[in-house]
Amino acid sequence: MEPTPEGWPRISSALYYEDAVAAIEWLCKAFDFEVRMKIEGEAGSIVHSELTYGEGLIMVGDAKGKSHGPSPLPYKSPRSLDGSVTQSLCVFVEDVDAHCEHARAAGAKIIDEPTTHDYGEDHWADRTYRAEDIEGHHWWFMQRIR
Repeated sequence: MEPTPEGWPRISSALYYEDAVAAIEWLCKAFDFEVRMKIEGEAGSIVHSELTYGEGLIMVGDAKGKSHGPSPLPYKSPRSLDGSVTQSLCVFVEDVDAHCEHARAAGAKIIDEPTTHDYGEDHWADRTYRAEDIEGHHWWFMQRIR
């Protein structure tokens, strides 16, 4: 398998928000993402953005309209789908309890409080929590404890 371009993980995800500008600001404040790139279009819309968390990368864009090209994608935010979730993201953090409290203080809706899940001696144990962001995307944050 060929290496990925420098600075790109093997897999990344794109998320769409009705207000991508506000979402980018909120994701950085609540979940500690950092903006690597933000390209703005007409009327301040987000054409493309890249947010990083460690070596992880997500792209955040506006859900307004559709993508361009021969097979346009109908971008939607969970907010526009009555809260339906079409994907959830999983992010490993160093201290899941501290991360949860930071996210809660920034306004994240904590769906599942931090809980330890032990999959037995032949496997591992993780401590995880689930949060919902400002437009309804669900996020799992985990810390490997064994």
